[in-house]
Amino acid sequence: MQKKVTIYDLSKILNVSPATVSRGLNDHPSISAKTKKRIALAAKKHGYITNKFAVNLTKQKSNTIGVIVPRLNSYFMSTVLAGMEQVINKVGYNLIISQSLESEEKEKINAKTLLNSGVDALLVSLSYETSNYDHFIDYTSRNIPLLFFDRVLNLPECYTVLIDNKAAGYEATEHLIHQGCTNILHISGHLKRNVYSERFEGYKNALQANNISFQEANFLETDLNPKKIDRVMKHIKNSTNKIDGIFVSSDNFAASCIKELTKEGYRIPEDIKVIGFNNDFVSEIVSPNLSTIDYPGFKMGMLAGESIIAHLNGNINLESINAITLRHKLIKRESTSK
Repeated sequence: MQKKVTIYDLSKILNVSPATVSRGLNDHPSISAKTKKRIALAAKKHGYITNKFAVNLTKQKSNTIGVIVPRLNSYFMSTVLAGMEQVINKVGYNLIISQSLESEEKEKINAKTLLNSGVDALLVSLSYETSNYDHFIDYTSRNIPLLFFDRVLNLPECYTVLIDNKAAGYEATEHLIHQGCTNILHISGHLKRNVYSERFEGYKNALQANNISFQEANFLETDLNPKKIDRVMKHIKNSTNKIDGIFVSSDNFAASCIKELTKEGYRIPEDIKVIGFNNDFVSEIVSPNLSTIDYPGFKMGMLAGESIIAHLNGNINLESINAITLRHKLIKRESTSK
């Protein structure tokens, strides 16, 4: 392997001090144009690569922003990251992206690794498992900006970007009611996370507003893994009262429900109407097309990126904003039609 060329190597080649090489590479006014040209040509000839991280350390910044997401193999999360990158890369920052794989322990390791890497800020969507938040104290105690998105944390000095999940859950449930459903099953993710607990609350509020009593048997808390659809199918088939509507907190899982219900002889939407959440691309591929709640992931990523950059540049103070709420949208498709 070829040895990496350093400033000290260039200084020996050019017979000037390392400080002169460094200043020349950084276009310092104290270095003549002739010397700068000599240094640039030597650097190019010998394959010198600027260590941007080392340069930024002298400026007390790394121009990197850390991101921790639950999983990368999610259409929604990929759109969020795309929105972040569009904004952040445009102003000369880079993202260091890691995934917790829904593990609190891995989330802690990622947070520590990113802290040790010298990131200027951290953006986080919490894992299913996370119940202890001490690994974020190192950021707040050092005044490193910390912003949560989607799955957020309600603590002082924690800034959030999200949608009104309670209102979205209400709207999804009420849509099923307006389509004639009276016995609606809600399939949720872990209630430890705000997105699922708030959607569940919205579901119950919609039932109450429409004089439908909530039944414990009509709620399933799951990890929304399509490979575990058997439990849901068994629950639907064994239900004492015929389930005529399903509100699922995930489009992927909702699509799996449609496929399995169809295999079992149920007609969608005639026998059971189904609505999902997120407006993933699968919602338009599954047959019948899936009604859903549009969760603007790309816009969420852009807003999170714009907010953190504006804070780092001193243009806004996130402490005065605390929370940014995006608008969701009900999308009606074949799976809930009358």
